[in-house]
Amino acid sequence: MKKILMILTSHSEMENTDSKTGVWLGEFTDPYYEFIDAGYQVSLASPKGGRPPVDPMSELTENITGSNRRFQDDEQVKMAFSQTTVLDQIRHTDFDAVFYPGGHGPIWDLAVDNNSGILILDFLDAGKPVAAVCHGPAALISAERQRPGFLKGKTISAFSNTEEAMVGRSGNVPYQLQSRLEELGAEVKTALVPFLSHVETNGLLITGQNPLSAGPTAQALIQLLEAQPSSENPYSS
Repeated sequence: MKKILMILTSHSEMENTDSKTGVWLGEFTDPYYEFIDAGYQVSLASPKGGRPPVDPMSELTENITGSNRRFQDDEQVKMAFSQTTVLDQIRHTDFDAVFYPGGHGPIWDLAVDNNSGILILDFLDAGKPVAAVCHGPAALISAERQRPGFLKGKTISAFSNTEEAMVGRSGNVPYQLQSRLEELGAEVKTALVPFLSHVETNGLLITGQNPLSAGPTAQALIQLLEAQPSSENPYSS
């Protein structure tokens, strides 16, 4: 059985506002159930461990997905979500791939978390896929810090500057994620229309643009893993 590691943000504070952030719930639940339904084992980690903060906006009625409702009725997963492993206890050798959900939190903590940056490089160096969606690709900034030039020339997707402005949070974040990734040499591609699903695959790196891209990004990761038959994949469990 292949094993997927999902790394969630531990950050909840935004700038110049009392509004909170954290994990965008559907960006966790949509991929989680894609993996579970495909027969994979999923483990959860975060920089601080324990229950990650959840962005309150992601729990509003208009943002609720089918997987969110499934999560609310799934006591086993809710327990796992409340007991994520501290990130510095994680080893890439125990997993076949890693997935980073979004929510604004990652642009603060995962973007500068050395353990996360090293893990990303360890996964890729071992021939294992790395996937991230929405603000999750902020974690790639830490990998860039560990290995300068890592992002140069890579084609990725992430929450766009246009989308950031449209959700009204441009003044509450320390930087625009799309701009920062482009400054570091990445080519950021996005959907022609904001908030439509868009996924980019660059070798072992899979990235999605926004909440609607969470499930498709997970599906792309599954396709990549399934293209490596267990008998030929030295990292399968």
